[in-house]
Amino acid sequence: MVTSFVRFIQDIRMALTQKTLLNLLIVEDDQLLASSLKMMAPDCFKVYLVQKSNLIPDHVFFHAALVDMHIEVEPGEVADGPGVIQLLTKKNPQIEVVAMSGHLDRTLMEKSIHAGAQRFLAKPLLAEEVKSVLEKIEAYWSLRLAAYEGSKIKSKLIGTSVQAETLRKKVAQLKHEKTPILVEGETGVGKEIIANLLNQQEGQVPFVAVNCSALTETLFESEFFGHLKGSFTGADSNKLGFAEAAHGGDLFLDEIEALPLSQQAKLLRFLESGEIRKVGAKETMHVEVRIIAASNIPLKRLVEEKKFREDLYFRLSSQRIEIPALKERKDDITELAQYFLELEKPKRNKEFEPSAFAALKKYSWPGNIRELKRVCEQLVLTSPLPVIRQQDVEQLLAINPSPSANEPLRLNQTLDDYLKIQEKRFIEYCLQQTKDIEKSCDILKVSKSNLYKKIKDLGITYA
Repeated sequence: MVTSFVRFIQDIRMALTQKTLLNLLIVEDDQLLASSLKMMAPDCFKVYLVQKSNLIPDHVFFHAALVDMHIEVEPGEVADGPGVIQLLTKKNPQIEVVAMSGHLDRTLMEKSIHAGAQRFLAKPLLAEEVKSVLEKIEAYWSLRLAAYEGSKIKSKLIGTSVQAETLRKKVAQLKHEKTPILVEGETGVGKEIIANLLNQQEGQVPFVAVNCSALTETLFESEFFGHLKGSFTGADSNKLGFAEAAHGGDLFLDEIEALPLSQQAKLLRFLESGEIRKVGAKETMHVEVRIIAASNIPLKRLVEEKKFREDLYFRLSSQRIEIPALKERKDDITELAQYFLELEKPKRNKEFEPSAFAALKKYSWPGNIRELKRVCEQLVLTSPLPVIRQQDVEQLLAINPSPSANEPLRLNQTLDDYLKIQEKRFIEYCLQQTKDIEKSCDILKVSKSNLYKKIKDLGITYA
């Protein structure tokens, strides 16, 4: 018998070459409702209608299922809805199941979710709600398919760990949602990749990325809202601002924690009204954009320290995605490293030995995925054989660990590398001992802004 995993891989390969990507099972004994659900399904679904639970095809790999909780098996005999869900998820753990019922019994709903359903819809069904649910399921499977060779999607979320799957689900759930989204995580975890994925699943809509740390306070309004010719010295022509350029799409505000409080107030007014006034203009104009903000430092912590406006934080964090550090998703390191190696294939043909992957997983990755990509590029360049060995990885990463005072010095690192290693060790030790930023600043004799910059630049995490 073909296992569900093998069938999953076969189905993906077929999906990449066929117009119909996904198989949708509808288990519903009301023929009119079943036909209506079939019409609601997006074109990417091939729909299978089943009126009895014992007629579910065994040979088809289903990506999603809509299951009535009170379907008849025989006249007068009603199937156990959660039991049907359990059978589907046991056969295919990847399936996205939506339970449906007109009986909103709390026990039944909880049993359905416990059995493996991702969502419970109340009858009578709302067409817009069903359509939205199926579109989000389509988005989730598109993200999964994107990780495989042959996908035309530009940005990819590589990995099959629990953390990677959770990220995919969060991204997919935000398809067609217009409220602001806050993406948080350490430097190098892939916040811009997530922002790109959020944008890609909306179709061909604008995506404007802004590095907030590069916006000067004096030119913020001109850069963000635009200006008219002659509005100030040097304004030789009309300028389209970031907000207007992103009209109808997404405005990605990277490193939003770097915005000064004065700029935060202007951004908040824009979020509340959706209106902009170009520098030098008398009239305002309305723009429709979705804000995706990213921060290396938890904004809630900055709010507590009075460095970020609380009202702006609440506006930005209506939807929040937290990306785990690479050290928390080491199960993905093999796939990520293999992916980065494939990117180098047109220039150099090399392969990883299994022991090399084991060596990569032993490292702490303070620079996260960005550091892993750089290391893979270096390994392709420096490894003397067509295969990358464990010793190649260990030799390269020897410049990065935090050595103890008794370890021998190595001459395969620059003075700047060594100083950064020692600086990081001392700051981490200080933070562990004090558990307080201000006390650490007193001990280290640095300002809080300087310490935060070092924490960010050196990839330091602290509780």
